Order: sequence, then C-alpha cells, then structure tokens
Amino acid sequence: MKKKIIITLLLLTFLIIYLLVGNYFHLYIDCPIKKTTGLYCPGCGITRMFLSLLKLDFYQSFRYNPLLLITLPIFIFFIGDTILTKTKPLYTKIPNKIWIVIILLFICYGVLRNIPFFDFLAPTIIK
Repeated sequence: MKKKIIITLLLLTFLIIYLLVGNYFHLYIDCPIKKTTGLYCPGCGITRMFLSLLKLDFYQSFRYNPLLLITLPIFIFFIGDTILTKTKPLYTKIPNKIWIVIILLFICYGVLRNIPFFDFLAPTIIK
C-alpha cells in the first residue's frame, strides 16, 4: 500500500518536473507517430494540455486534447482507487465490452482528428 503511494508520488513529481523544465527550456519529447507519419495520434497535445492545466487555462487545455481532458477524471478515479484500496483494482471489474468501447473511442478520435472536416479536434492554440 505505502509502496504504491510512494511510486505514484514519484511519478507525479517526475511529471511536474518534466512539464516545468520542459516549459522553461522548451524541450519536450516529440510524438513519434506525428514525427513519423505526420498524423495526430489520440495523445497528441497531451503535454501542452497538462501545461495549460497547470496554468488553470481549461479552455486552451480542452483545445489541445478534448478527449483526454474529458476522460482524465475517470483515469484519476481508477488510478486512485487502485492505489488506495487493498482490494482488486477497480479497472479489473469493468466488463471487456466497455474496454472495447473505450479503445474504439480513442481509435476513432485518432482517425477523426486527421480528417480535414474534423480539424477542430487537432491540437490548436487559441489566440
């Protein structure tokens, strides 16, 4: 139990340091899918989304990656439940059909954000 909490805190600390140092020096890891294919993956814009969240700019954060921002509370809930309870992790209690729907949702989102008609799903900057 304590080991899970310590690992989670270390990962969160690493994430925040990565975001702050990356923002200061403008050094980030490029998306390998975007760099290789020129297409946006479902996770493109995630770093900028988290940076906007740190600045409490929720609208810009939504524009960088709307699907991930909307599903973030769900992921936090599952991770928190897994860490804080000694029982079987909550995500293992979810039926496979729901996992298939979630995976298909992310795949469809990744495809749609690369179609010109749905370009509003691509990571954008609001000025």
